[in-house]
Parts: sequence; structure tokens; C-alpha cells
Amino acid sequence: MYATQPVPKPIPVAYYRGTVLPGSIVPGDEAQTVLICGFIGCDLRPFNPLIAALPRMLHLPAERTSAWIARVIAQAAKESTQRRPGAGAVLERLSEMMFVDTARRYLDTLPEDARGWLAGLRDRYVGRALGLLHERPAHDWTIDELGREVGLSRSALHGRFVQFVGQPPMRYLANWRVQIGSRLLRETHRTVAAIAQEVGYESEAAFSRAFKRLVGLPPAAWRKSQAAQAAHATT
Repeated sequence: MYATQPVPKPIPVAYYRGTVLPGSIVPGDEAQTVLICGFIGCDLRPFNPLIAALPRMLHLPAERTSAWIARVIAQAAKESTQRRPGAGAVLERLSEMMFVDTARRYLDTLPEDARGWLAGLRDRYVGRALGLLHERPAHDWTIDELGREVGLSRSALHGRFVQFVGQPPMRYLANWRVQIGSRLLRETHRTVAAIAQEVGYESEAAFSRAFKRLVGLPPAAWRKSQAAQAAHATT
């Protein structure tokens, strides 16, 4: 493999008076349309309920854009062009703000009878249950305790959670623990046993079973495959 040279960003491409001008920037006051492209990375697998709940293409009309997010977009374009010290950190935070705002505005457009993870956030009981599971994933939750916390019986919570999210609360918790564990496996050097305990499992074996059920590989093998992919991407 030969290393490829990184392409400087941004890449200005202008279509001006019938001519394509790569590398050129048309003055904004002369442009009929200005496109700003960006990228935000996230872990799609093994379990990302937010991304799974969003459509593959999401269009939010400009007239519904709040004034503050318009300024954020303008600042992001400015940061990407000027490349001042700390621009990378600023762009990362700005992109996160834009993504959260986009997800919230999409949620606002969902009909009252919508179902799915995002609609579940809006539900009084399911939203509270999801919040608790995400705030304390390592807690030794039971469906009874979760029901008491949100003010429903175990059967009512189970049915309502499945209706919105598509799976029972305890299975959702297991999947979310695997998602947290996968990030720790990739980003830290902690042992599988230590990660298992951190995400709420009493034993490495229990965590490994849950991990393999969702991912298809045991934690140690998955960590090794991720490291190999990362090494391959840099060569």
C-alpha cells in the first residue's frame, strides 16, 4: 500500500457564469447559491439507536432555521476557511451543536402518533426510562425498579417501551452496555474484565456472551480486528 497525501480542506469548487472553477471562491454577494458541506463521525455499530431512528436523508427547510444556528453555520464555514489555531476543536463542537439541533427539529416534525426511538424520547414514561438507562447503564436495573422510577407497573412499562422502541427495556440496556463497552475496547487499554465491570456486568463471561450475541465476535477478538482496521487505514 502507498500512503496517500491528505487533500487540504476545504475544497472550494465554484460554478460561476457557466464555468466550473475548482479551487476558486466566488464572492458570496455574487453567488445565487452557497453550499456548505461537512462531516461528523459517530459509532454506527454495534448499537446506535439515534442514527438508526433518523432517515437516510434529512431535509430541514431554511425558513425553519433559528437565528442562532444560522450564525453557527456561518462561523463553521469561517473556521474551516481560516484554519486558525484551535480551529479543529471549534469545528468539532460546532458540528455537534448543529447535529443536535437538526435531530431536535426533526423530532418536532414527527406526528403525535409516531413510533420509534425518537418518539419514545417524547413520551413521558419511555423518555424517562431511556434517560435513566443512559444516565446509569452500570446500575443493576430490573424492570420492576425501572417501572417504579417512571411510575408504571412492570407490564405497562414493558408494553409501552416495546411499542415505541421495538425491544424490551432490559434488552435495550444490554445493547447499550455493549455500545459503551465497544468504545472502551477501542479507545482504552483496559482489560475486558475491567470493562465488563464498568458497564454493569458481574463477570467477564457474561459481558462476552452479550457482546458476541450483538456484534458476532468476542470482545478481545473484536478489539484486535478494530486495531487491525485502524492500522490498515493509515498505510
